Amino acid sequence: MKTTMKSAIASLALAAAIGGGALASAALPANAATTDSSTSQSATQAPRDESKGGHQANGITETLLTGDTATKVTDAALAANPGATIQRVENDAEGATYEAHIIKSDGTRATAYLDASFTVTSTETGSPGGGPQG
Repeated sequence: MKTTMKSAIASLALAAAIGGGALASAALPANAATTDSSTSQSATQAPRDESKGGHQANGITETLLTGDTATKVTDAALAANPGATIQRVENDAEGATYEAHIIKSDGTRATAYLDASFTVTSTETGSPGGGPQG
């Protein structure tokens, strides 16, 4: 075979391999590589422990609340969502001052958002981004 013919075949094989990989990844379910609706994980990265906070947005890393602040956020979230249980409370990186991740009395996961005065301003059903995880 001539060198140009070998080069052409090699180029076509490479293009097919790249194109096939792109098609295969496009055919995967949208949530196949994610742990929640806001974060995707690479094959070598361990999933984030949701109970420890750590979501990042707008240059802010959410951290778990402690002490009086945690108590006030917990009390306000439970008052606004009777029968709910708290998963975790943390500062919010996306607009509110605080957020409480809860499981409502019907089993639905939700996030209650609070302002600096510990007033619940909204409650979003599902995890942030609307997914079923918490």
